[in-house]
Amino acid sequence: MVVTQNSDESVTVRLLTPGDAHEYRQLRLEALRSSPTAFGSSYEDELARDPAVTRERIAPTETTRVFGAFRGDRLVGTVGLRRHTGQKERHKAFVWGVYVTPGERGRGIARQLMAAVLGEARTLPGLARVTIAVNAANEPARRLYETLGFEAYGLEPDALRVDGESLEELWMTLALT
Repeated sequence: MVVTQNSDESVTVRLLTPGDAHEYRQLRLEALRSSPTAFGSSYEDELARDPAVTRERIAPTETTRVFGAFRGDRLVGTVGLRRHTGQKERHKAFVWGVYVTPGERGRGIARQLMAAVLGEARTLPGLARVTIAVNAANEPARRLYETLGFEAYGLEPDALRVDGESLEELWMTLALT
């Protein structure tokens, strides 16, 4: 299990387990409601999903890891990693679900979450590359990923539609070696 703490030691990042499912689901619903243009999932779809699916989604597996940032016992941020399973693609993984609650933004928590997930990715045998998709208009997220070494490799037009608005997604990649 990866555990990191920021400089003031009040935020801890660790691997989530099924025991964190309730807190994760609440934060995920907040994320989808407050930042609908940042995610491919919708609030309505997540709300309709059986809560048992959340426990399965965050349980560490051979191909999936989800990290949470905690201030005390309160979950304030998340990030996930999903490794491709096909023989020709298992050298790649996808980073997803990056979110920090608005009151905690600007304190380096997203960077801390990304450091944890990338550190974990580097420990997985044979994993050579990670990708991430970001709303092309989300400058703070794009800049963060660039400072971590991600490079843009494509722009998907009309990737998402939120409230009738067509959004572009910037696809970015990072070589782990």
